[in-house]
Amino acid sequence: MTLGEKLKQARKEAGYSQEQLAEKLAVSRSAIAKWEADKGMPDVANLKNLAQLLNVSVDYLLAEDDQFSFNELKEAINLTEYEKSGNCRSREDAAILAKYPEAEAITPLVRFKKLSAVEQVWDFIIQPGVLQVADQLENRDAYYLVEQKGRQYLVRITKDFMFTNELTQKVTGRRFVIGKNKFTKANYVLK
Repeated sequence: MTLGEKLKQARKEAGYSQEQLAEKLAVSRSAIAKWEADKGMPDVANLKNLAQLLNVSVDYLLAEDDQFSFNELKEAINLTEYEKSGNCRSREDAAILAKYPEAEAITPLVRFKKLSAVEQVWDFIIQPGVLQVADQLENRDAYYLVEQKGRQYLVRITKDFMFTNELTQKVTGRRFVIGKNKFTKANYVLK
């Protein structure tokens, strides 16, 4: 999805016409039309204002990876309220089961950072695997692939929050890449 397509979709979801959005940004309607047609790009200030007005992130607008819908749901969570039981191996497992009781499938995921070419060279020079280990120690979040009512969601649980993104492209394999992360489905399922 191009920047223009994302802008147009987000504008419509936010309920603005091109004229209304142009007025809020203090630009011409033709500037909005040009951006949506990918015949121009907003400057940094307008890009930030667009993201704020349309309730999307600048990253979403500029990212080439369009596997996520642009609506990320962020919910506060208290993991101490959940107990391991049944096939739950952690409090995060229990929290995801409580959040999605109607899900057809909930699969825990193992996440690895997708290393850039430069990072791969450094990793090889230093000690193969050391950058992945450092990343794993830094990012202790739990990830899940949730399937519910024909839709798939990538859910990330931190110490304090649960982040949910609907996937726009269906994940079918055991391994897949989204953005700067590589995921592998765990050897067990919760549901």
